[in-house]
Amino acid sequence: MSEPRASRRLILASGNPGKLREYQVLAAGHALELQLFPDFAGVPGFPEDAATFAENAAGKAIYYSRHLAEVGSSPSKLRVNSAGPLLVFADDSGLVVPTLGGAPGVLSARYAGPGAGSLERNAKLLRELRGKSGGERGAYFVCVIAVAERGECRYVVSEKVDGEILETPRGSGGFGYDPVFFFPLLGKAFAELSADEKNVYSHRGKAFRRLIGVLEEEGT
Repeated sequence: MSEPRASRRLILASGNPGKLREYQVLAAGHALELQLFPDFAGVPGFPEDAATFAENAAGKAIYYSRHLAEVGSSPSKLRVNSAGPLLVFADDSGLVVPTLGGAPGVLSARYAGPGAGSLERNAKLLRELRGKSGGERGAYFVCVIAVAERGECRYVVSEKVDGEILETPRGSGGFGYDPVFFFPLLGKAFAELSADEKNVYSHRGKAFRRLIGVLEEEGT
């Protein structure tokens, strides 16, 4: 009988437990153990100001993996086996509307200016698309996930999900642009999807499953 495969540890470059739980659900059934970056708030933030999602994700993973390597020998700060790989993963995601030249794009979280919330961002997007119809309202969500080890990028994966922008928001779930993003395959706005549906069809879920495939293939 073969020995069970040891769990691989991935450290999420975030201090957000909700985001960690989302990834843990996606990792269920795989030999992966996920945890938040130790003392994330104590590390100066990484400026996600690159021109592409991939550059932001890779830059963030590299940046935090360097900090992780510095504290890797301190069990009080890092609850992982420092003798093994110190893999840090980070993501960057957003909404792309080709008719708007790719906006909101990498500025998805800042589309309506500093301090603006989802309601303001969605309202601005709908204003920008006023009078447009059919293919002009086509859009897609994209997610890029990068993994780095001790300051070197190891993997970058990406996925997207195609849809269109509604004329008015729908649904009460999700966050961000979910209420205005219509997903034709299920005939629902993303804000109307169940948690299980979101895990299956979302750009983040698809990208993380692709990363799992890469990690498992490497481990065979």
